Amino acid sequence: MARYGKKAGKTVARAMHKMKRGQLKSGRSGRRVRSRRQAIAIGLSEARKKGAKVPPLPKRRRK
Repeated sequence: MARYGKKAGKTVARAMHKMKRGQLKSGRSGRRVRSRRQAIAIGLSEARKKGAKVPPLPKRRRK
């Protein structure tokens, strides 16, 4: 069974592409994202907001 849906994969791919071009920025600080893991996290977060098939964050990490 797939863990993420197609829509989520596209969102993550778009975030990675932006990071490679130096255009992906982090939340409030607005700094450029350099970390691959952070780019993936941003992509998954955007996919969650769009309603894509992405597992929710673990309960211990939610605020």
